Amino acid sequence: MRHVVFGTGQVGRPLVEQLVTAGHDVVAVNRDGRGSIRGARFEGGDAADPSFTTRVCAGADVVHFCLNALNYEQWTTQFPPLQRGVLAGAAAAGARLVVLDNLYAYGPPDGRPLVETMPARPTSAKAATRAAMTEELIAAHTAGDVEVVIGRASDYFGPGALRSALGETVFPAALTGKTAQVMGDPEQLHSYSYTPDVAAALVALGTADGVAGQVWHLPVAPARTTRQVVERLYELTGHRPRLLAAGRTTLRAIGVFTPAMREYLHTLYQFSDPWVVDDTRFRTRFGDTATPLDDALATTLAWYADRAPLPVR
Repeated sequence: MRHVVFGTGQVGRPLVEQLVTAGHDVVAVNRDGRGSIRGARFEGGDAADPSFTTRVCAGADVVHFCLNALNYEQWTTQFPPLQRGVLAGAAAAGARLVVLDNLYAYGPPDGRPLVETMPARPTSAKAATRAAMTEELIAAHTAGDVEVVIGRASDYFGPGALRSALGETVFPAALTGKTAQVMGDPEQLHSYSYTPDVAAALVALGTADGVAGQVWHLPVAPARTTRQVVERLYELTGHRPRLLAAGRTTLRAIGVFTPAMREYLHTLYQFSDPWVVDDTRFRTRFGDTATPLDDALATTLAWYADRAPLPVR
């Protein structure tokens, strides 16, 4: 089968690698065409341009949307055109469109586990944008324009996942014994998505029967508190745990000098309240495919240890 993967970042890259390993014909698409994954062909271009996406998607059986906006501060204006462009390319090819989604659209869950049947209750511009993008996808599927399946993941961690709430401000600190930095209340349960598991789930959704036209929560290990996750990391490195949690006041203060940090205030509820993903639907259909959390943390820690030292912000 021919798969076209838009986005070669935190999830797109492991997705391409897994597809190549499975023997598929894979085209990896990013902005500049740079990148090297043995067995995959890279293309560069503007995913918001339907003429480009139509050309690069020609002959595809499955198209994967794993892009994100270039500038998080302009996410609400930059992100929807990217989805529309890829949607047009998949429709022209008659391919299934597999969309990597996040959990913004639900809004604050008020302590309840997140399930796919929850209605969208966005409380910020970013959440409202994501909800509208989902509606656009479902409308295209319902109209018969393109077969769509949506996979939703929580905050990432994994090899290569630097820009994440559980990324470069945590793992390098654990390796050196410095202070890890997180957001919100570290005593709250939080589901973290392991990027290789996310990629494997997208592969499954790309070819399975009876999954299209639906939202699926991608597999996650049982939730722990963020403090428990960080303490486990430090235990693995032999260092004493050190943790700094940035709440609303701290984020506002940091935002004076780093405006991008202010953007996280809009979704801080994800870290200040319980944020537990229910993946029962996926596990019932595909089995329990989530990597045990301790194993995933150890593998990610080993990846960071192999890198050159990174500054901890």
